[in-house]
Parts: sequence; C-alpha cells; structure tokens
Amino acid sequence: MMADLNNRDSFGSKFGVLAAAAGSAVGLGNIWRFPYVVGENGGGAFLIIYLFFIIVIGIPVMLSEFTIGRKAQLNPVGAFKKIAPNTQWHLVGLMGVGAAFMILAFYGTIAGWTLEYVYCSITNAFADKTPDQLAGMFDNFKAGTFRPVLWQLIFMGLTAWIVIAGVQKGIEKSAKILMPLLFVIIIILAVRSVTLPGAKEGLAFLFKPDFSKINAGVILKALGQAAFSLSIGMGTLITYGSYIKKDNNLVNTAIQVSAADTLIAILAGVAIFPAVFAFNLQPDAGEGLVFIVLPNIFQQMPGGYIFSLLFFVLLTVAALTSSISVLEVVVAYFVEQLNMTRKKATIIASISISIIGIFCTLSWGVFKNVSIFNYNIFGILEYIAANILLPLGALLIVFFVGWIMKRKIVKDEISSYGLHKNRIFNIFMLIIKFIAPIAIALVFLNGIGILKL
Repeated sequence: MMADLNNRDSFGSKFGVLAAAAGSAVGLGNIWRFPYVVGENGGGAFLIIYLFFIIVIGIPVMLSEFTIGRKAQLNPVGAFKKIAPNTQWHLVGLMGVGAAFMILAFYGTIAGWTLEYVYCSITNAFADKTPDQLAGMFDNFKAGTFRPVLWQLIFMGLTAWIVIAGVQKGIEKSAKILMPLLFVIIIILAVRSVTLPGAKEGLAFLFKPDFSKINAGVILKALGQAAFSLSIGMGTLITYGSYIKKDNNLVNTAIQVSAADTLIAILAGVAIFPAVFAFNLQPDAGEGLVFIVLPNIFQQMPGGYIFSLLFFVLLTVAALTSSISVLEVVVAYFVEQLNMTRKKATIIASISISIIGIFCTLSWGVFKNVSIFNYNIFGILEYIAANILLPLGALLIVFFVGWIMKRKIVKDEISSYGLHKNRIFNIFMLIIKFIAPIAIALVFLNGIGILKL
C-alpha cells in the first residue's frame, strides 16, 4: 500500500532546490577531509584532476539520480518499482535506504562532536591549553559516555525537527537559511586566514600543482572524492529529485549544486591551511586537524574566540544540511512504501537510527573492545557504507539510466519535455552507458581491496 501522491510535497522555488541539494552534498567531509586530501595528493594537480572528474563523472551521475526521482515522483524504492515494475531493481533503492540509515548512525556521532566544540568555544575551554592538553581533551571527550551521546541525540533531534515539518516548510526553509549562513561564515574565515603572516605557504600547499605526486592511486582517490562528495549512490538525490517540479532545468541544477559543493570545499581549504602554516603546525592530522590543531591556532590568533566559534558553528551547519537529506531518504520510504504519516515516520526513523548511533558514539568508550574485522562499531558501518553500498549503488543507478530506462523517457525528463534545450544529451548518455560505470567500478574494486593501486 502506498501513500497518496496527489498531495505530495515539493520544493517551492529554484533557489530552494539548489540550497537543499547543495546542502545535501556539502557536509563535514568538505570542510576538513577534502582540503587535507588535496594537500597530501599533489595540491593543485590533484585539484585539476578532481574538477575534471566532477564535470565528467559527478554531474552526469547526479543528473541520473535526479532523472529517476523526478520521473517517478517517489522515494528510491518506489521510484525503481514504478519505472521498472515486476523486476528486482527496487532492491537498489532499498540498498540506498540502508546506506542512508547506516551513514546517519555514524554521522550523528561526528556531528555531536561539533556541537561539543561549539559549546567549548562559547565557554572559552581552549584558552591556555597546550597542544597535548587539547589532544587529551579531545580523546577524553571521545572516550566518554554521557556527553558524546547527549550531543549526538541533540543533533538527531534538530535533524528530525526540520524533517518533520515537511519538504517545503522544513527542508527547503532551513536550507534557504543555513546555506547562505554557511557561505558567509566560510568566507569570513577564509579572509581572516589569508591575512595571517605566513599564510602564503598554506595557499601553496593547497593550490601549487605537484605532478610528481600523481599516480594511479591518486587519480582513483580524486575520482572517489568527486563521485561521493556529491551525495551520490545513497538515494538522497533520487529523493530530492522527486520533489523537483517538472519545469525545473535538471542539467542546470546538477551543475550549480556541483559548483557550490566544490566551491565550499575549496574555500574550506583556504580557511584552514594558511592558518595551519602561519603557526607552523602539521597539516596531516586527519580528524585531529579540526578538533586539536585548529583550537590551538584559534587561541593564538587575534580575535580567536570569535573565529573559533564561527568555525565550529560552520561545521555544525554543514553537518546538519547533510543529515537532513539523509534522514529524508528513510522518512520518504516509510511514508510512501509503509503508508506512515510524516510525523510517525520521522520519529521511528530518528529513534532507530539514534539507537544504532549510540553504539557508534561509544566505539571509543564503553564498546572500545568490540571489534568486527579489525574495525570498531563506528568503523565497520563507515566501511560498509562508503566502500560497498555507495559505490555499488552509484554503479547500479548509472547502469539503470543508461541501459534499462527507455532513452526517450530519460531525454524527456532531462529536457523537461522539450522545455529546455538538450545540447549535452548524447554526451550524457555516452558517459552514463560506458565511462561512468567503468570509473565507479574501479573505485568500488579499489575500496573493497580487490584492485590495489
């Protein structure tokens, strides 16, 4: 039994579509993982390869997901059932819902850390701490029980509060506020960072091409980063695509979302690395870069109290814009396939994800001795989602659009039934049929260790 689709909610404006879809793509990975990966893998050279893959692979795959969603006007499972009835293709949608469930479980953990650090910034808890003390502070917090779980649950509550209000009044309305806020904060931080003495080295680290570092492994890393920084493969873009009105230009939307996602990732690098180099600190600290190195920088920087608070608010906003889209995948499935009300679906999804999330959050504390294939609980969920479900989902989605959907249906949807010019359609189909499946298969095989580069 399925929910009535005649009263189905949708995005109310083109800016709302862009803000929500860009918010889905922009997450914690853009702010701290992307700049570090760029710097460690050839700087500007890696960036050039990454941008190439965004254009050639990322945008066409995003467009594929939008096409499926808007054509069916349904959640990922319902979409495949409607377009390919009496087949097993709906299992791809179910895989996306499962991936969303897992991802939000461990994502809520890190998002909870960002809330703790907003609180620490407000209370000036970083003041007069040495780098070792800051590292100890982070490790002790992570290994705790009450506070990490409390912040994770508060974050999940915030996410649920926005999603429960609906697509237009909740998701779109929040995206229109949060995304401009995110841009303003990141630009303020970038301007402050590049005006520090010695900032040039950080910009060189990020932008100066070092082609000697480029090899097959690095190229594959750039491809993986491009494909999966855009929220591809887990059903968020199919779900959001189903809320896009029929006259909206899907090609322009995919290009604009990809551009916004990439711009924020680059601005994050501009905000972080000049400051790291200005204070002679190491740029290769992984998660410690955000939670140990940057607090150390902020307390040495004039106006550091304000910039520390801005930075951790930025991280929380980025986490929230992504978590909203991930929860919506599960909620849309519950509403449309299991015939629940939005309120009931959001509460059940949020509580069940939070319960698994608590196990993830306690992976460094109460459950630190629980190991699955040498991963803690957090690590195994992250591995399954990032290395198996997302690339496999993306691979099957492009195969479906390229080989299973009727060419005329794809063409009609992308052109809004002739409303928009369709100059790139033949190139798009070439990429989706042949190039994207090979590229994503390489990422998948590398991720699960079959292909070693």
